[in-house]
Amino acid sequence: MESDTVLGDPALAAAMLDEYDEPTPSEDASLPLDRYLDRELSWLAFNQRVLELAEDPHVPLLERANFLAIFASNLDEFFMVRVAGLKRRIATGIAVPTNVGRAPLEVLADISRLAHELQARHAAAFRNLVKPALDEADIHVETWSDLAEADRDRVHELFSQRIFPVLMPLAVDPGHPFPYISGLSLNLSVRVRNPKTEKVEFARVKVPSMLPRFVQLPDDGSGRTRYIPLEDLISNHLEDLFPGMEILEHHEFRLTRNEDVELDEDESESLIQALEKELLRRRFGPPIRLEISDDMDPVTLDLLIRELDITEQEVYRLPAPLDLSGLFELTKLDRPGLKYAPHLPTTAVQLLPSEPNADPDIFAAIRKQDVLVHHPYESFATSVQAFLDQAAADPQVLAIKQTLYRTSGDSPIVEALIAAAEAGKQVLAIVEIKARFDEQNNISWARKLEKAGVHVVYGLVGLKTHAKIASVIRQEKNGELRHYTHIGTGNYNPKTSRIYEDFGLLTVDDQVGKEVTRLFNELSGYAIEKKFSRLLVAPRYLRKGLIKRIETETANALKGRPARIQIKVNSMVDEAVIDALYRASNAGVPVDIWVRGICALRPGVPGLSENIRVRSILGRYLEHSRIFTFAGDGEPEVWIGSADMMHRNLDRRIEVLVRLTDRRHQREMTKLFDTAMSERTASWHLDSDGAWTRHSTGKTGAPLSDMQDAVMREVSARRRSR
Repeated sequence: MESDTVLGDPALAAAMLDEYDEPTPSEDASLPLDRYLDRELSWLAFNQRVLELAEDPHVPLLERANFLAIFASNLDEFFMVRVAGLKRRIATGIAVPTNVGRAPLEVLADISRLAHELQARHAAAFRNLVKPALDEADIHVETWSDLAEADRDRVHELFSQRIFPVLMPLAVDPGHPFPYISGLSLNLSVRVRNPKTEKVEFARVKVPSMLPRFVQLPDDGSGRTRYIPLEDLISNHLEDLFPGMEILEHHEFRLTRNEDVELDEDESESLIQALEKELLRRRFGPPIRLEISDDMDPVTLDLLIRELDITEQEVYRLPAPLDLSGLFELTKLDRPGLKYAPHLPTTAVQLLPSEPNADPDIFAAIRKQDVLVHHPYESFATSVQAFLDQAAADPQVLAIKQTLYRTSGDSPIVEALIAAAEAGKQVLAIVEIKARFDEQNNISWARKLEKAGVHVVYGLVGLKTHAKIASVIRQEKNGELRHYTHIGTGNYNPKTSRIYEDFGLLTVDDQVGKEVTRLFNELSGYAIEKKFSRLLVAPRYLRKGLIKRIETETANALKGRPARIQIKVNSMVDEAVIDALYRASNAGVPVDIWVRGICALRPGVPGLSENIRVRSILGRYLEHSRIFTFAGDGEPEVWIGSADMMHRNLDRRIEVLVRLTDRRHQREMTKLFDTAMSERTASWHLDSDGAWTRHSTGKTGAPLSDMQDAVMREVSARRRSR
């Protein structure tokens, strides 16, 4: 049914291909055909690195539990988007080869094999490594069989009062069709027998997501913190839900559905209304993965496979408990000794007031010099947030323009824009309501902004606005209008700024200010796009601009001049950029790639990439900044911004990079790269076959340096030396 609809709608089919991030054909016949790594398998390798942190006994215990939860959450999204995209292409006949030229069916088979291995390893890491360590720390995740009779009596009372009233058992029989199973919901399958008729029936009980996943057990006087999974508690009270029936079998299962959004903007009179309809449709996307407890009986499994229309390959047998993203709850325990040592972000030295008791003046600080802030080592609240708060309150500020991709619902950023509008300032917000899985939140606060008088624009048709830019127009005392600009690598989100590593430039540079203003005019109105000087802007110029600079380094190396390329991104996939880097390597240019997630580039291949090194660093903070540095034959160029090296970023998003001109900032970036790529720094190294090897100890067995800890110490030292 769905495939017929898609095949009959060319626009929808084209949009489907577009969202899947198609490979860019390369015409460079001098390079080998097998020069790329499979992007999907590379993503699974990234999640394996997350899992390795959970397995590492040197990582604080509750952080290990947190990494287990992150792994589970990451894999859910991978299935909901990437695997769903592959399956949709296969079902609709749009089986375009992947970035390595393989058929989607082949890749899907490899994904299934690796995902099964990783999920089994993930479950084993909890059962054999993290759970025993939690037990030793007096944090116990119990099962019903662990409980003494007195415990069971107290838990029964807790169940009756707090859980039983919200449960809804659903029978399946001729009068009750098989119920709809929502995506990512945890469920109990129950087979019961009527003792009067001997008839066996099936029922489903949904585990309520609004209740704590791990129910804290009453204090038994031992001083231990004890929990029991909610589904285990429910499954041992099924007699209360099905009185008079004989419980034959009960098992856990969890379904993942395709939850990506397909939106034809050209046909939408109202983007928000169309998106709201799509979000409703998302709940009914086709199934793509079924997780079941490993003791499920064949009769129940056959029923689920038949009713959910899912294949054996898509079934994942795992030991209970399923869905270890629930471990996020345990990480909130107040056990500081089991977590990373607390780090309080400092205020960037340049933004500190001149006198100890004076109020900070962000505008005065920016007028003195460009300010480069490094989050979360340096505070978002006392830099970017303070910049916008001061702009909202300053009577000399006439206008504020800002892009918003993801932010928190109670964001002080949104409140600052509302306050500015209510104070009579011109306020423009370019809101990207299509930010995946944040759509509903973005719709809510976009409407809140509109009600306050903010001019809200939803970007350009067919393009997501991913750029991180803010412009404040201020009238100085001499009557001159000046542009105060912020360009960042991360979202305007105070919550994620505490765990996402990002950079932001605050500048009063007139060239930057005018170019950003021109870009805002293009996003909100009608304008003929022109080239920029201090900015590289996607989709028209960013890829071309980066490749031009890579080619300049290549030419310099061939002439015997100094040449070097350093790139830090979340993902390195774009074939045109990768091929340019291969040519640079062949010319003798040293190329350092620092990537958090996917990397389709093969390093260290003789005659192709022997001058390219690829490293990955994962830790307490999520490495999120994007940095591009070029030696420039003694005149270095350093760029920061929002763009990853992916087709969607370079072709279908508004992205912005800004060039850093302050020599201190350029040196800071070079030093950061030198630290990240050092053999003395703990990291993962990528080899030419796509395997990542963790390097955490040196030749003597001593631990290698943690880069994020090193940056913390350096930022704190700068503050102390002021």
